[in-house]
Amino acid sequence: MEKITSLQNNRIKNIIKLRSKAHERKKQGLFIIEGAREISLALMGNYELDSVFICPSIGFHSEPNLKEIPANNFYEVTETVFEKIAYREASDGILAITKPKSHSLDDLNLGKNPFVIVLESVEKPGNLGAILRTADAAKADAIIVCDPSTDLYNPNAVRSSVGCLFTVPVAVCSNQEALTYLQKKNIKTFAAELRTDQWYQDADFTQASAIVMGTEADGLTAFWLNNADSRIKIPMRGAIDSLNVSVSTAVITFEAMRQRGF
Repeated sequence: MEKITSLQNNRIKNIIKLRSKAHERKKQGLFIIEGAREISLALMGNYELDSVFICPSIGFHSEPNLKEIPANNFYEVTETVFEKIAYREASDGILAITKPKSHSLDDLNLGKNPFVIVLESVEKPGNLGAILRTADAAKADAIIVCDPSTDLYNPNAVRSSVGCLFTVPVAVCSNQEALTYLQKKNIKTFAAELRTDQWYQDADFTQASAIVMGTEADGLTAFWLNNADSRIKIPMRGAIDSLNVSVSTAVITFEAMRQRGF
């Protein structure tokens, strides 16, 4: 196993590019996964690893076992080098460069009575990661990300999802493509917004359903407000009129799960 000790090593420089620049991730067809648990979940999700970097002195342990990791190249790095390429604090000393998967609507395999989360123009990778965790916990059939303003493989999205990016089916498409897909599947759409009379708990989520969530700053665009089958809102009794979008998504999602008896 080759050992890398210099911060000027070309592979290390490239990891820093992949970590900080979305266009590099797209151009190279690579992204970064940090952490043994996250890498294990990615492998379970049939992601293909390109290379793996470990730092034994930081605390790398044997799960996942290196012998079981299919990758082209393995590298040992010094603690100084790993601290340079690591994204999160309290890392467990393993990082993988990974190839992304296809995220088209055609790749989704929905259940008989699906529950889908639709996100319009999600801006913050941390919110995307948190919603992926909610979707995993609730066993949502899929997340559809429409016209995103953030990269699905942004390191913060990967980190904040704690690996749920690899356990939840995700499609990326335009608003119109998502609407057409949901209509063809006879999935009723519920647009979350503040100016409606229907409370979210009064909606019928026992049918094939999709909740549509907008940005914290602007909410949903007119496209979804005009085209969704129904509008729903969460009661707001405080001084402000909005929750974090990941919190709002969790509130509505688990009401849907309650209605479904899960």
